[in-house]
Amino acid sequence: MARISFGTGGWRAIIGDEFIRANVRLLAAALAERMRDEGTAGEGIVIGYDRRFLSDVAAEWAAEVFAGYDIPTRVIRVAQAPTPLIMWTVKDLDLPYGMAITASHNPALYNGIKVFTRGGKDADEDVTGDVERRMGLLEGPTEDEIPSVPYARALSTGAIEEINTFNGYIDSIIAQVDMEAIRSAGLKVALDPMFGVSKTSLQTILMTARVDVEVINDRHDTLFGGRLPSPTTHTLQALKRYVVENGCDLGIATDGDADRIGIIDDLGNFLHPNQLLVILYWYLLQYKGWTGPVVRNVATTSLLDDLAARFGEQAYEVPVGFKWISGKMLETDAIIGGESSGGLTVRGHIAGKDGIYAAALLVEMIAVVGKPMSQIYAEITGQFDPHYMAETDFAFDPERKPEILDTLMVRRELPAFSEPVVRTSYEDGCKVYFADGWIIARFSGTEPLLRIFCELPTQERAERCCDEFRAFLGL
Repeated sequence: MARISFGTGGWRAIIGDEFIRANVRLLAAALAERMRDEGTAGEGIVIGYDRRFLSDVAAEWAAEVFAGYDIPTRVIRVAQAPTPLIMWTVKDLDLPYGMAITASHNPALYNGIKVFTRGGKDADEDVTGDVERRMGLLEGPTEDEIPSVPYARALSTGAIEEINTFNGYIDSIIAQVDMEAIRSAGLKVALDPMFGVSKTSLQTILMTARVDVEVINDRHDTLFGGRLPSPTTHTLQALKRYVVENGCDLGIATDGDADRIGIIDDLGNFLHPNQLLVILYWYLLQYKGWTGPVVRNVATTSLLDDLAARFGEQAYEVPVGFKWISGKMLETDAIIGGESSGGLTVRGHIAGKDGIYAAALLVEMIAVVGKPMSQIYAEITGQFDPHYMAETDFAFDPERKPEILDTLMVRRELPAFSEPVVRTSYEDGCKVYFADGWIIARFSGTEPLLRIFCELPTQERAERCCDEFRAFLGL
């Protein structure tokens, strides 16, 4: 088994522990050998990176290896390169593979690599499994034989080319958004890039539409201001205050690599990603006149199912990991897909998460509907039975993981829930369906955590079921 393994969002590891030059080179070599064996090496690869510590250097480490394998290598040299920009570049240049050096929303001590396939999609398990197998074969003494060309030399010979695809990516979003509607709305938006890479992209799009944009937390800080670069109600307190104190119509935040989004409404309330998915699906159906299903993962609100049914559409449930979302969207021609963690995509754009496009679409929605965000969501949810979500993350002693796995997935034991159980699913973690809700316990694919989510008609019932699961597992 290779010493590097992919989770739901690529490979992520602690800097200086597993995220080291040798492992970056190993992963690049394994992918290069796959490209050589499948006959795509001549088409080339593109590499981009975020603002994390070592991201720019690691991009050079990987590029040197691809150059050593005589694979034409393009490196995106943009001061702030969001992951969706890299995915868009893979699609735009019709390349077989792309790579982003990022650990997305993980803490500052992490970095990692995401791999993309043709069309700008997240690599599926067939690809990542094959890369892991090839890494296992390369490990050991043969690692010293991995070919590479020093970056400066490869750049001078053309083996590595530095490119800037920013304008094309921005233009692709502008072409899909009703800029005229936004221009006429006179909106004021506060932007919190969370010390990540979204500022330039979002500011360019919104200012082009004559939005008054004010930015906080935009300096380059590899420690992300000492907080997790993930947009949640806890991490966006400063943005909440700014929106209310400055009379903004909306507050927009993105995670470290800008593929996830967080929203503060006009009243200073944090809108959960579940709510954003519902709002955007409703807008695409009701106002833009689109037709088609929605795709969500096992830990995302079933209110999407109710909304789909109201419009005569269908909701599809898939495992956690955006590769499952994008794959099912292509299969069913769904118009939107997303996760409760904050990632979503819309038909006609890239097949991966894009917080920048999602933010632009939400601004368009406010302009077109002509109502504050708080009022829009209240009017949508007022048409359905209530859905309340409780979300809990539990760190645990790594030695306990086999025991917990055995309890949940092998012996399939459950607590004595206060809610009547209708059925259970073990497709991705342990999901228990109640008569009017559900609860799921699953291990994070990116962090050493057990996550328990529950959705029921009241917050009290949802939190009680989470406590019952937690106590049962001794967490």
